Amino acid sequence: MSINLRKLALALSLVAFVACSGDGEPDRSALEPALASIDTGTMLAHIRTLASDAFEGRAPGTAGEDSTVNYLVAQFKQLGLAPGNPDGSFLQNVELVGFRAQPRATFKISDRTFQLRFPDDYVAVSRHDTSQIDVVNSEIVFVGYGVEAPEYGWDDYKGADLRGKTLLVLVNDPPVPDPNDSTQLDSTMFKGRAMTYYGRWTYKYEIASKKGAAAAIIIHETGPAGYPYEVVKGSWGRENFDIAGSGSGRVPVEGWITEQKARELFLAAGRDFDGLKAAARRKDFTPVPLFGTATIQVRNSVRRVYSRNVIAKLEGSDPDLRNEYVIYTAHWDHLGRDTTLEGDQIFNGALDNASGTAQMLAIAKAFTKLPTAPRRSVLFLAVTAEEQGLLGARYYAKNPLYPLEKTLANINIDGINQWGRTRDIVVIGLGNSTLDDILARVAQEQGRTIAPDPEPEKGFFYRSDHFEFAKLGVPALYTDAGIEYLDKPPGFGQAKRAEYTANDYHKPSDEIKPDWDLSGAVEDAKLLFEVGYRVAQGRSWPQWKAGTEFKAVRDSALATRR
Repeated sequence: MSINLRKLALALSLVAFVACSGDGEPDRSALEPALASIDTGTMLAHIRTLASDAFEGRAPGTAGEDSTVNYLVAQFKQLGLAPGNPDGSFLQNVELVGFRAQPRATFKISDRTFQLRFPDDYVAVSRHDTSQIDVVNSEIVFVGYGVEAPEYGWDDYKGADLRGKTLLVLVNDPPVPDPNDSTQLDSTMFKGRAMTYYGRWTYKYEIASKKGAAAAIIIHETGPAGYPYEVVKGSWGRENFDIAGSGSGRVPVEGWITEQKARELFLAAGRDFDGLKAAARRKDFTPVPLFGTATIQVRNSVRRVYSRNVIAKLEGSDPDLRNEYVIYTAHWDHLGRDTTLEGDQIFNGALDNASGTAQMLAIAKAFTKLPTAPRRSVLFLAVTAEEQGLLGARYYAKNPLYPLEKTLANINIDGINQWGRTRDIVVIGLGNSTLDDILARVAQEQGRTIAPDPEPEKGFFYRSDHFEFAKLGVPALYTDAGIEYLDKPPGFGQAKRAEYTANDYHKPSDEIKPDWDLSGAVEDAKLLFEVGYRVAQGRSWPQWKAGTEFKAVRDSALATRR
């Protein structure tokens, strides 16, 4: 190459660098081949394969896992991506414990005995790595919402000794009324309508464990839980999983009980269920004994399951920055097969989350179409056992293949828009980080806007894999389908959300539907691709915003790194 040509090439590269290295507009011509590669046909083909009966519902520890992992590895290789594990493989082994519970529960309240029917009246599991757990004649105590939140001046326990007792607890946060308008919730308490982590079922068991309880049973109510009891029954009434070695400190028995059966227990104890629910909305609530005992036996069929996260890597082009990372996640797993069902036994999980995995593959393909890789490295991580409590993501976050303090952002995909184009895109946890600002700029260039979660009371921010990264300080972006659909009547988006939750969520009917239109999913994929690209190119790192619970963790990690 002549000197003049080298000067010209250097000048052009500097122009591209300036256009891309800041946090503004990238070089559009460089992105066009990548954006054009994202199309409905390829995405739908991935979903059709992953959600086929041949993959048996993609449960960890089954032949369906083997098929899924092999498919993902083959796709990453076909795209020309490098193995994501520094050991030269595309796999991160995740050792799980699989346990299938056979529980028996008897509640004695006053002079009545209740033999609960599993799984119609209740579900119960033990995450202890043992063949049998026995809770015998354990005193039953109602603990309201079971929340201990000093920052809100809230303590449902009031120092009560709950060791060895069975706790009945309400799901979601305490819905504290606004003192100036009783028809509204107080936005200064537990974020008002939006669920905090205190409302998640995982928190209820964690705090019960700290209190030394023998059992923690959540009272299921469809509205506060965000899904019908059939979802709990379908998920908990089968084999469940945990990370090997992590169950010993947990409350021995974790479970759910139907609202109807809970009301019967309260009535037998001479307690007013609705009155106690109302009392639990106040700070002065104290635990209430139900004048009875619970005897719960959980027989566990336990096995070791060697599951896998699948990870690929696009190495960054800048020698000084390629050891910094942007990571995309999507969970590949679903609920597998339930041979006790009549008719369709396979939980295909087309939307949840064959679709998110397919969209991540589409974004990975787009990155390989760039004329030059972004300055930082990009990781594509398909995680296992999300349906079992975000286990694959938790395992990676606690055993990262690349340092979390050098991971700029996590972009998580869990379900896609299958009903057409929208004017907006929903951000779960809008306002948490500066990733929202990047997304807003890219959306504006598409002629679109970003919108907050229309169902904040369901706590979606705490229900997908990005949460495991957020807890350890990594800024996370988790989007959902917009709700303002083009050429559709007002309320269409909300109606489709409700329809999916009622009819298909965690059911065998979650399959590709004839009315699917992935044109909106393509636009969303292009948005998420470009957000990741800008972060991988940008001068500044994404940050948690002031007041966000994850900011202190990140600031401390970065201070240590410096």
